[in-house]
Amino acid sequence: MPSGVSRETLSEIKGGVKETWAVGLGLIPLGLAFGLLMVQSGYAWWWTPIFSTVIYAGSMEFLAINLVATGIGPGSAALTGFMVNFRHIFYGLTYPRDQIDSAVGRAYSTYALTDESYAIVSARPPGHITGTRVLTIQIVCQLLWVIPGIIGALAGEVIPDNITGMEFALTALFVVLAWESFANNRDWSLPLTAVGLGVLGAVLVPGQMLVLALVAYFVLLILRYRIPRLDDALKLKVGEA
Repeated sequence: MPSGVSRETLSEIKGGVKETWAVGLGLIPLGLAFGLLMVQSGYAWWWTPIFSTVIYAGSMEFLAINLVATGIGPGSAALTGFMVNFRHIFYGLTYPRDQIDSAVGRAYSTYALTDESYAIVSARPPGHITGTRVLTIQIVCQLLWVIPGIIGALAGEVIPDNITGMEFALTALFVVLAWESFANNRDWSLPLTAVGLGVLGAVLVPGQMLVLALVAYFVLLILRYRIPRLDDALKLKVGEA
C-alpha cells in the first residue's frame, strides 16, 4: 500500500476505476477522432492536449476546432459554449461535490463534470459515494479522453493528408446524440423546430448561424416550459404525426 494512503482510500480509488472503465471505453474512439481531426484541421499535434485540458467539454471541443479556425469572437464563442453545455447547470444541482473535503478537489470536480462522470455517479443512491470515488471517476474519465486524443493527433501526423473523412466525426457525434435524445422523447416538434431555426439562421446571418439558432431554440424551450398551453400546442408526438 502506498505510504500515507489508507486502506479505505485505496479501496475507493480502485472502485472508482472499476466503475468508470466500462463507460469510459466509449470515450476512447471519440478522443482518437478528436486528435486526428485536430491535425487534419491544420493544428499542430500538441494543441490537442491544450484543447482537451482548457476546454474539456466533449462536443464543444469539436465545435471549438472550427470556431477558433474561423476567428469567431470570444463573446460568440462563450455564448455558443454556454448553449451547448447548458445542461451542466442542472447536473451541478445534484452532483455530490459536498462529499469532497478539499477546496481544490471541489474546484476540479466542478471543472471536470461531464455527461459520463455524472451518469456514473448518479447511478448510486444519494449519500452513498465518497469524495475520493467521485474524484477518481472524473480523473479517469478525463484521462480516457485526453490520452487517446494525443495518440490520435500523433497518428494524424503520419497519416497521409489525402485520407479524408474525419471531419465528419463531429456531425456523426451530434447525429447520434440527437437520435438518442429523440428516442427518449418522440416529440417531432423539437427536431423540426431545430431544423427550421437552423435554416432561418443560415439565411439571415450565415456567419453566425449556429449562435442565432441555438439562442432562438433555447428561448423557445424556456417559453414552452413556462407556458404549458404553448407546450401542448407545439407538441407533435409520433402517434399524432
